[in-house]
Amino acid sequence: MGKKIIFGLVGQIASGKDTVADYLEKKYQAKRISFSGMLRDILNRLFLPINRKNLVATSEIIRKQFGQDLMAKVIAEEVKKSDAKIICLPNIRRNQDIKYLSKIPGFILVHITAEPKIRYQRLINRRENIDDKNKTWAQFIRDSKLPTEVTIKQVAKKAKYTIDNNGSLNELHEQVEKILKKHKK
Repeated sequence: MGKKIIFGLVGQIASGKDTVADYLEKKYQAKRISFSGMLRDILNRLFLPINRKNLVATSEIIRKQFGQDLMAKVIAEEVKKSDAKIICLPNIRRNQDIKYLSKIPGFILVHITAEPKIRYQRLINRRENIDDKNKTWAQFIRDSKLPTEVTIKQVAKKAKYTIDNNGSLNELHEQVEKILKKHKK
């Protein structure tokens, strides 16, 4: 594998983006570089709770004050500097997020889909954010209308591949392997 393979993952809340990133990290020692990671770093530094409301607000403030593409510039620079052969970017949500990444050789945009009821169940089970475990279905639906979520469908149209994550973990992994196989050459 000569060049980098850069997986940009786009999908709605709890569609399986981080599950794919986990798989690539464990099996291939991929490097995960996350848009939400930098937001979590900021919230931790400010001693603020890591919940969807604060993540969205921090993202919106940064984008409004410093430009819609600042976070994309940071991620693209981290990708360029990485020596990893496989890099996974699990939180692509806006066209600006791929503005610089799409110019880097080896970048592949992958759309991950799953039915809403499946995504909701995964969300409350995984408890990634402190407000996830008690989230109601109505709150989950409201979250899908947040500024960070409404642009996902538009970005997903630009994806080279789509992974259907309504099945088992093995089925998910098989789909990832098929994409990897095509790009390892």
